[in-house]
Amino acid sequence: MDQRKATITRNTNETQITVEMNLDGNGYTHNTGVGFFDHMLDHVARHGQIALNVQAKGDLHIDDHHTVEDVGIVLGQALLEALGDKKGIERYGFASVPMDEALAKVSLDLSGRFALVMDVKPDAFTMPGTKIGTFDTQLVQEFLNAFAQAGKFNLHVEVPHGTNQHHIAEGIFKALGRALRQAIEVTGDQIPSTKGSL
Repeated sequence: MDQRKATITRNTNETQITVEMNLDGNGYTHNTGVGFFDHMLDHVARHGQIALNVQAKGDLHIDDHHTVEDVGIVLGQALLEALGDKKGIERYGFASVPMDEALAKVSLDLSGRFALVMDVKPDAFTMPGTKIGTFDTQLVQEFLNAFAQAGKFNLHVEVPHGTNQHHIAEGIFKALGRALRQAIEVTGDQIPSTKGSL
């Protein structure tokens, strides 16, 4: 089987981003200028068992928002391109990841349709002003929304309990990687849909 790869570049007045993705490779390098976000991308690549290189320059003098959101867009575009016609993939993925006192559950469907459902406790994780170091925790949802929308997949994220914001975020990104690994796995030779396409 040929390796499923994509390289996507996006240049705007706010960000300049290049993503290299190989769904059948390994190793990762991330340099977005946002340290905590790089750490979270490491988890997606490591637990997703994919090769991922994200290089981004953004208007960080304003804040991290544009960089984080636009990386999500480019990652989604790369995933969609790397998957090709999706022939033989599992399509669905699920992971439940404990991270100390926090529990994160991620379910996804590489359906060709976008949906994002977030149910994260405590609510403070999505409230304005909540930070992990200098990282605005609201950007987790912004990233997931951009990634799922550009990648055209359903993404459900649940955190039924947790008190440490770092643990909650880390659990989400680890679970995202593991669910993605399951969904992209090639286990057959048919497109997994009664429609005949995804």
